[in-house]
Amino acid sequence: MQSRNFRLQKVGNVNWLERNYKFQKIAFSLDELIVLDATKGEKSISDFAKTVTSLVNDVFIPIAAGGGIRSIGDAELMFNSGADKIVLNSVLTENPELVTEIVKTYGSQSVVASIDYKTVNGIDEVYIKDGTQKISLSLTDYIKYLEDLNIGEIYLNSIDKDGTGFGYDFDNIIKLQDQINLPLIIAGGAGNEKHLIDGLKLQGVSAVATANLFNFIGDGLPIARKHIISSGENIAQWDVIS
Repeated sequence: MQSRNFRLQKVGNVNWLERNYKFQKIAFSLDELIVLDATKGEKSISDFAKTVTSLVNDVFIPIAAGGGIRSIGDAELMFNSGADKIVLNSVLTENPELVTEIVKTYGSQSVVASIDYKTVNGIDEVYIKDGTQKISLSLTDYIKYLEDLNIGEIYLNSIDKDGTGFGYDFDNIIKLQDQINLPLIIAGGAGNEKHLIDGLKLQGVSAVATANLFNFIGDGLPIARKHIISSGENIAQWDVIS
């Protein structure tokens, strides 16, 4: 799906992805693949696990997968399906005891906390349940809460910027960078390689995520990686044989 401000539009299925992108090759343009089940409402963890299995075949980069994980069994299924990390969202507030159990079982490095937020009347609000339900904690308080849960990374996604291609929510990221003590992945808004480079140059940002460059801009990812390497950012350089 292509998402814009969390409104979804179908662009293809798993077979379409493989035909157009050949994950075994496109992986050389990435450091990690994040796969999220964006199904609205009830999600089928078993169906999603099958999708993850089909995607990760022969892909050497780490896979982070999430969406609908509601039990330790769901987490185990994701790991057994090829995920190196799991991404948690709604369950972080609804069942923190489960999050603690997952962290104790698999380690902090295997758990990514996904934060979906938007700015309303100057206030940064956090949303769960696919962006439909606001929680009571502010964005800064929520980040502290997640750090206390000992999760390993934060995936910070701006609903306002999501799918626009106009750039990340740099204003908020700059305000937050001194308050986040965990590896930070920023998402929502990347439309070209300059956005990726600008994001990576920010203090406290460990990684930048994009869907637009993945879905619509042909060889945008390989070109973007070349620009990032040329800019001097410290990312892997693969010796790819055509």
